[in-house]
Amino acid sequence: MNSVDNPAKGDVVMRRALLLASITLLLLSAGCGGAPASSPATEVLPAPTETPAPVTVPTVMEVLPTPTPVPPPPTPTPIPVSGPTPAPDVTAAPTEEIEIPMVAIPAGEFTMGNDAGDDDEKPAHTVFVDAFEMDQFEVTNEQFQAFVEESGYLTEAEQAGESFNWRAFAEAKPKHPVVLVTWNDAVAYCEWQGKRLPTEAEWEKAARGMEGFVYPWGNEWATEKANTEESGCRGTTIVGSYPAGASPYGVMDMAGNVSEWTSDWYEAYPGSSFRSSYFGKKYRVIRGGGWFSEAHLVRTTERSASSVELRNDDVGFRCVR
Repeated sequence: MNSVDNPAKGDVVMRRALLLASITLLLLSAGCGGAPASSPATEVLPAPTETPAPVTVPTVMEVLPTPTPVPPPPTPTPIPVSGPTPAPDVTAAPTEEIEIPMVAIPAGEFTMGNDAGDDDEKPAHTVFVDAFEMDQFEVTNEQFQAFVEESGYLTEAEQAGESFNWRAFAEAKPKHPVVLVTWNDAVAYCEWQGKRLPTEAEWEKAARGMEGFVYPWGNEWATEKANTEESGCRGTTIVGSYPAGASPYGVMDMAGNVSEWTSDWYEAYPGSSFRSSYFGKKYRVIRGGGWFSEAHLVRTTERSASSVELRNDDVGFRCVR
């Protein structure tokens, strides 16, 4: 039991001294974060033999040290988060007009199709095509970005809330062909430019010329003239990176890099006996093959097709007018 609780031993002065001592101990104990002392006061403060001098009760400021100011917490360092490549900032207006060179394709007949090719390429037949101009290069990321900035257009993938869209492949690749665009996305861009997608016949004529080449540059395959599976790039390259692979009219990347949308439905050629469940007004023709395609799939007469909703990382487009 504490002496403060048992005042029978000692006079009033003694009780006051013991009370003050107990308060002091309590304050000191509180200042260090511990519990009050529990040992008898007689072991700490022996009874005085004479009347003690008056004791001044210390204030809290006299017992507790002045607290040291707490510095503000440090600014946290951002921790990199793994995951998909963030989309690039497309909010800034372009600093300069982007040049889009076009190549003139003269009016005239040419041979379309290939009797030695796949069934849907037969028969070879003569087609007359009016004069037109074609983009020398596939539509690039920076060109498509200018379109969405000015028009506010959202691709069909973005409208569906998909993060896997054209922006995911456009970062730091302004002059690579835009990919992950549907047929409708391509049409929207062409119309914004005052242009349109090429017909299948226009595309093939621009690719093979009057000579009827198997590949844009000639009849023999050459790995160094196109970005295909054989080149080992495993992705798109800057448009025009293979100038030796240009078509007879000087149009670039008509074999490889990305496959290209055309405006036509996938149908049998006139005079063909070949039938396919894919024929009809179901699928749009895609031409040229992409970086993932093997050599035989980038021939100038090779035909492919897909639904208008297709969006892939090796499919893009170019415009004509």
